[in-house]
Amino acid sequence: MRSNLLRRLRSGQTIFPGILGFDETVIPQVQRAILGRHDMILLGLRGQAKSRLIRMLPNLLDEFLPVIEGSEVNDDPFAPISKYGRDRLAAEGDDTPIAWVHRSLRYAEKLATPDTAIADLIGDIDPIKAAHRRLTYADEAVIHFGIIPRTNRGIFAINELPDLQARIQVGLLNIMEEQDIQIRGFNVRFPLDLMMVFSANPEDYTNRGNIITPLKDRIDSQIITHYPRSIAVGVAITQQEAWQQRGDDAPKVVVPRFVCEVIEQVAFEARSSEFVDQKSGVSVRMTRSALEEVISTAERRCILAGESSTVARISDLECIEPAITGKMELVYEGEQEGLQTVARALTGRAVRAIYTRYFPDPGDKDGGRKSYKQILQWFASGCSVTIHPQANERSYRRTLATVGGLQAFVQQFAPKARGAARASLMGFVLEALHQNSLLGKEQESSTTTTYNDLVGSVLSSLGSPDDEEDY
Repeated sequence: MRSNLLRRLRSGQTIFPGILGFDETVIPQVQRAILGRHDMILLGLRGQAKSRLIRMLPNLLDEFLPVIEGSEVNDDPFAPISKYGRDRLAAEGDDTPIAWVHRSLRYAEKLATPDTAIADLIGDIDPIKAAHRRLTYADEAVIHFGIIPRTNRGIFAINELPDLQARIQVGLLNIMEEQDIQIRGFNVRFPLDLMMVFSANPEDYTNRGNIITPLKDRIDSQIITHYPRSIAVGVAITQQEAWQQRGDDAPKVVVPRFVCEVIEQVAFEARSSEFVDQKSGVSVRMTRSALEEVISTAERRCILAGESSTVARISDLECIEPAITGKMELVYEGEQEGLQTVARALTGRAVRAIYTRYFPDPGDKDGGRKSYKQILQWFASGCSVTIHPQANERSYRRTLATVGGLQAFVQQFAPKARGAARASLMGFVLEALHQNSLLGKEQESSTTTTYNDLVGSVLSSLGSPDDEEDY
């Protein structure tokens, strides 16, 4: 692995293709660990590409490896470690048959579950083998090797290491330091050529268990992973992971850049929200699922309207709640607010944050708000606009065009936008004005959304003064 990594570094090859956002942080640490022949642990919250990164390590192994044919532990033809390998080499010498093992077969992975046993990882005596071959339990040939020795001359990974019982973790100590294993009842050692890699969530999150101190001390490199640190990187990851190419029979759905950025900003807002348990994290899987929900919503609308293509709208973000609520843990205050309320609040904050990348800040009373004077005056005159989320493109554009000053405003700040793309931006403007408390918004389930003057909206919510039930 070391020599292959050095060769790739010299040639400028990409070592871990598809891993985004770690170029200056995690990947250099992983490379240094490999160059130092270190065992390592990737420590980070859920959805930080730990498992994906680990599963790319075998690409640094030689493509094929010579082993003694029939060996369970990938015996080196020049230095076998098992009784089978030693006996066969002694009996056949230079005529010992060789098999070539592909690097994909020299990687093994185990999810640490509470029922994992030492026999699973290292091995044990096999009474069936002893009976079938008429061997005593003192014969080394009765050993049944576990998954670790079977990965000799390769890479072995354990996911969620703290979930492994402490007494089982103890069984890994010799492997980590002396690079050998011992099977009970046998005064033999099996020196292993093995890279051990682990992943874990921070210990203060996984209350199911801890990593014992002696094992932690034997892991040479502890590498901290992290979530995307910029919206651009987050969007790139989500675009890479989400299912967007849905086949020739599916309608064409164009997702504007601002919609992708709002989705990513939702995750950023959640990772700093006082209602969300930050010890559990907010997975990148949330943004992937949210983007897929937006595409599916637009796709369904397109099919029902009998159209062949559409552009995602800001109203489609109302359908991402299922993607948000299942992917974050709330603290007590958040539970009191409710999952749906928190999800909507996060989406609203995301809209406000991303909107100012494209248009003047409506919250800026000194300058930005003046740009919206004509739009706000139209609503202040008593006008309102009702949008049907399932409306076809023509109806959607016609409805938004009735708002005084809205189309001219979008043309001024996004002159290249045309047709459905312009209409999508117009909807974005209305939602942003509502999120900045400049417009009222009333929703009737998922059938209609009405934007109106904020003062009028407040007064209408109070009801008629003649209604005795209100008093």
